[in-house]
Amino acid sequence: MYGLLINEKEVKEIEYLIKREMDEILFDLRDDRIDHIVKRAMEERYKILFDLFRRVASPNECFKYIRRGKKEQKKG
Repeated sequence: MYGLLINEKEVKEIEYLIKREMDEILFDLRDDRIDHIVKRAMEERYKILFDLFRRVASPNECFKYIRRGKKEQKKG
């Protein structure tokens, strides 16, 4: 386990960077040209980023990035 001491400005910067990366992944996951194996790797990366994001972001911000299940994604 690691510890990290950062100030509020740094927290906001980390939050911004993670959100930007997650947005890119979510955009790419909708691209039908990307192979399913690559998408699976992207989903794993998204999970890691989301876990990091949960540590620095407010619960309201986290709700925006929770991925729905595959059945729910097909409906909406």
